[in-house]
Amino acid sequence: MKFLADMGVAMRIVEDLRAKGHDVVHLREERLHKLPDHDIFKKAIRENRTIITFDLDFGEIIAFSDRTTISAIIFRLRNTRTPFVIERLNQVLSATANSLEKGCVVTIEDARYRVRKLPLN
Repeated sequence: MKFLADMGVAMRIVEDLRAKGHDVVHLREERLHKLPDHDIFKKAIRENRTIITFDLDFGEIIAFSDRTTISAIIFRLRNTRTPFVIERLNQVLSATANSLEKGCVVTIEDARYRVRKLPLN
């Protein structure tokens, strides 16, 4: 899968995804650390990437867009230690790969996750 990691996502998470064969770009690597959320969204659309973020605004941006094929993974975790985030992401990716390819918002929490298929409204 192809991912776009937002600034709050640790590089170790990106490295773990790459080790598993995913195509991952981190905004920091492209020196886009000050890119506004709407421009991050447009970049993800252009490059056909799923956004990985801790920023809850992306759920709203996607909800109000007319896009149905963009996806985002949004972390809402109390435990934000990188090993735990990696573990949760890997668990959820295996269960949501088909939905992510079709367009959805996946919210990952400490003990559960939620998939909202697009369009949200």
